[in-house]
Amino acid sequence: MALPEPLDLLACADPVHGFRAAQAEGRLIALRSSGTTDSPRVVVRTTASWADSFDAVSELCAMSADARTWIPGPVSASMNAFARVHADAVGAEVVDDPGVATHAVLTPLLLARALDHGLLAPGVSAVVAGDAMPAGLVRRALEAGLDLHHYYGASELSFVAWASGDRPLRPFPGVECRVVDGVIWARSPYLSEGYGPLNDATGAPPGPYRRDEDGFGTVLDRGELVDGRLLVHGRGEAWVTTAGVTVDLAEVERVLRTDANGAVVVVGIPDDRLGAIVVAVLDDSDDLPRARAHASSVLQPSHRPRRWYVLPDLPLTLAGKPDRQALAEQVLAGGLAPVGR
Repeated sequence: MALPEPLDLLACADPVHGFRAAQAEGRLIALRSSGTTDSPRVVVRTTASWADSFDAVSELCAMSADARTWIPGPVSASMNAFARVHADAVGAEVVDDPGVATHAVLTPLLLARALDHGLLAPGVSAVVAGDAMPAGLVRRALEAGLDLHHYYGASELSFVAWASGDRPLRPFPGVECRVVDGVIWARSPYLSEGYGPLNDATGAPPGPYRRDEDGFGTVLDRGELVDGRLLVHGRGEAWVTTAGVTVDLAEVERVLRTDANGAVVVVGIPDDRLGAIVVAVLDDSDDLPRARAHASSVLQPSHRPRRWYVLPDLPLTLAGKPDRQALAEQVLAGGLAPVGR
């Protein structure tokens, strides 16, 4: 007997009710990965691969039935769909007003904007995912009195590592991590089944998800495992060649974020003379002197951004992350003026 098609969770009028129905019927669920804006991949997983992590998440961020959770990002991002399903399972209320929230689920950029506008009260438990956490942003959140948590994961892997406060990332409960040739692999009950048949309809390119014979999965993110701490360096495929030198943009971005309070986005721009150049876009002008000084002292000359821009309102993807493609197009079109030389 043929298995039923995975339930497309985001095609449901209410993804929470869709998840409940899939759980009751023993069906797989299909979600869109937020890795690209124009051709998202379809990730298929069991309902148990989410539900099995609910207790651990609830314990780590102290969520119970009396919680009021603010989830401002779109449900089309899997992290937000998960947060809504998790809140429902716990019996917590999802609220539209951050002023009454006890919990919030955010990307780093949305956290920075919430802090800028004083939207979250001291004591709110903020769970942040979707990108690297700049050290300056961690300090701001803690100084604002937030109970800060952030995690590393992916639509294909779910939770991989978790950190609270200013402590380093460590494997999430139930997850085994290993790093092979600089690539992060994880084995857990939370891994997805892979990419689904709906992927053909989206026109999405082949995805990065891999599984090995030992049951470990990866999305090819690079990192290190040091004394139980997971250091995430980003996707190794984001690189450009400038003046004959290959530059890993994720590595440059990681270095520049070391002491930043806001977002730092590094992109490659085509250049007639050098093939490509590295440019950096920040959303906080106060970060500019520190980032430039850090680039000069840490990065090789070939890896230092040749142009710097400040854009307070960075364009966002539907998942609430900086839209790198839109930024690169803005720079190419002359829509941004470089700051200094």
